[in-house]
Amino acid sequence: MAGPLDGVRVIDCTSVALGPWAAMQLGDFGAEVIKVEPPGGDTTRYLGPSRNPKMGSFFMGCNRNKRSIVLDLKQSAARDALYALLKNADVLMHNLRPEPAKRLGLAYSKVALHNPEIICAAAYGYRADGPMGSNPAYDDIIQAACGLADLQTIVAGEPRYLPTMVADKTTSMALLSAILAALFEKERSGMGQEIEIPMYESMVANIMVEHLYGETLRPPSGELGYTRLINSQRRPYKTKDGYIALLPYTDRNWRDFFTAIGREELGHDERFTNIANRLSNIEDYYALIAEIAAERTNQEWLDLLAGTTVPHGRVNNLEDLLSDDQLLSTGFWRELEHPSEGAIRSPDIPQRFSRTPGSIRHLQPRLGEHSFEILKEAGFSDNDIKQLESSGATSCGDV
Repeated sequence: MAGPLDGVRVIDCTSVALGPWAAMQLGDFGAEVIKVEPPGGDTTRYLGPSRNPKMGSFFMGCNRNKRSIVLDLKQSAARDALYALLKNADVLMHNLRPEPAKRLGLAYSKVALHNPEIICAAAYGYRADGPMGSNPAYDDIIQAACGLADLQTIVAGEPRYLPTMVADKTTSMALLSAILAALFEKERSGMGQEIEIPMYESMVANIMVEHLYGETLRPPSGELGYTRLINSQRRPYKTKDGYIALLPYTDRNWRDFFTAIGREELGHDERFTNIANRLSNIEDYYALIAEIAAERTNQEWLDLLAGTTVPHGRVNNLEDLLSDDQLLSTGFWRELEHPSEGAIRSPDIPQRFSRTPGSIRHLQPRLGEHSFEILKEAGFSDNDIKQLESSGATSCGDV
């Protein structure tokens, strides 16, 4: 069965993680994704262990379900080739700031001349009409700017970055949702449009979901920051032999928790009788659970709370995830045979559709692997392609 985006054509001019991960998910959902790379390829091709040059593990993580074409967009011939590809495309994605995008011919005003119905999605650091609109940005810079790094002061004593590309990947999901919304609107109107997806504003919106808090009302009715989260004691609880995640959150969770441990009398403590009281006494809440958690081993907690309403779980490390029962039983880890890289492990597509499931149809492409066939599909003759290749505007296969 075809995926929900079967028939959608995406030209992916993005690099690193933010854009490529969103484009990969469009491909997972059935879209045809053509990855346009400069002669040296996406920088992630050089990151992480690899069996062959320019096939680094980082690249492998966000570039399946794509075909690769090399186009040196600094050359006019390559830009013309790109415009030929755009004529039959639904979406163009790039992560260049407005000025570099204009220099490389990717400005919406330019590409719309070749396809007025194109959706042009540009993801970069800051809203372009602001004073920082021309500033370059990467994940670390945005984690710092949006307040996330400073929030780590609560637990680390100093600003720290989260050890994952949370700004890139959060913005990637914003990019994905914006493209899907624009595709839906295009089905109704038949019209394309330009979309701007800024990392900074996307992350501030994300952080402030809970942390705008008392500043939500005007005039302010309290301070910034959701009290339960901005507490140094919010962490996995130490047990007799490790750590466990416990969160009796609702009033029923709380009652069930005390029943499970045989301490029903604590359910009548005024500090904890309802969610508002627990929030007002958050220090006592964390201290009590920490004290109780230390009384049992991890397995004793898992056995005791199994079947109750109390949210709880293991504290896994990265290695644990490779043998996790939930992931293995649902087929999350896929063992695949790559035509050039051999046996590889890949996460499954997390989302499931009952009628139009996504699928892994193409494994990660070698640099320029599909340049020739993509240009042929766009109407270029063998001689045209040979000339593009001899000028360095394209490269047909990096084996």
